[in-house]
Amino acid sequence: MKIVLSSGNVLGAAAASYNVSATQKSNLELVQSLRLNIEDAIRDALPQANGNTTNGDLLRKKFDWKKWTSLQEDGKVLYVPAIDFSQSSLQEEREQYDITVKLFYLRTTSAAEREKYTREGLDLVLKELHMPSVDLLIVSFPGIYFDEETEDCPDKIKSRGPIEVEPESLEAQIETWEVLQKLVDEGLVKKLGLAEFGAERLTPLLEKTRIPPAVDQINLRDCCSVPKTLLSLAKTNGVELLVHNDCTNVLPRGTVRELLGQGESGAGILSGNESTGEKRKSREGEKIGGGIQGEVVPQWVVKYTAVVSNRGVLENKGYFAVADVNS
Repeated sequence: MKIVLSSGNVLGAAAASYNVSATQKSNLELVQSLRLNIEDAIRDALPQANGNTTNGDLLRKKFDWKKWTSLQEDGKVLYVPAIDFSQSSLQEEREQYDITVKLFYLRTTSAAEREKYTREGLDLVLKELHMPSVDLLIVSFPGIYFDEETEDCPDKIKSRGPIEVEPESLEAQIETWEVLQKLVDEGLVKKLGLAEFGAERLTPLLEKTRIPPAVDQINLRDCCSVPKTLLSLAKTNGVELLVHNDCTNVLPRGTVRELLGQGESGAGILSGNESTGEKRKSREGEKIGGGIQGEVVPQWVVKYTAVVSNRGVLENKGYFAVADVNS
């Protein structure tokens, strides 16, 4: 079974009340906004008593997850929470927006699966925004960190967190880029971008691709400046360098199970704890609401933003995260 988690618009009133910042590091914002959207869905599913619900009611109701999720595609896809794609979350026409999508490929997936995952992620964003295309699609490859390629700031503090996977080969990245070029040819994407590429990685990619990247996002962290070699390469090839604060390891190991599992902070959708071998019997799972059993394998995360072009106003920002549950 595939599980699709969504954040909704993290700029909404509910998100603001829980201190979700538009500039917060992406992995913190992702997890917090997914959890808040789940909690809001649970509250909406509760019967109201004098306009209020108690924490006890919320705790008991969350295990009845079938009330606030949606099982679609012949039981193969579970939306957490349920999504209504019938209403657009944007108010203006397409030409009024600059829409950017950033797709994080995770360490648990192979390059051969990326066309399917890329199209799935883009399709969800287009359905959510009711738009036919996006202006910029940026991809983040697993295990790539900009600071590994530069010696300009050797004493800086590295705040990237643990490395869970080694960078993949240039050939695998080129294979993925060929998929992205198809999306440009089909009119679904206007420009392509990538993240964390220094001059050493960017040079061969520029030489071997038909549609070069228009954007390279880099996370300087505590570094003092962009390396001169990258500045020169980008200027020569028309690549715009943008600074960002996203984490490459956007969905750390165990995050999905923490969000959807049993326990005080979980949504009660997943039963047991496959990661530690503590598998619950079926009848026990039924007692807590028929939790889904199996190994959780995260596939990808997508982050999207829609900015009103002539005003520079960020109108919509959100996330989708997808995982497989292998029973």
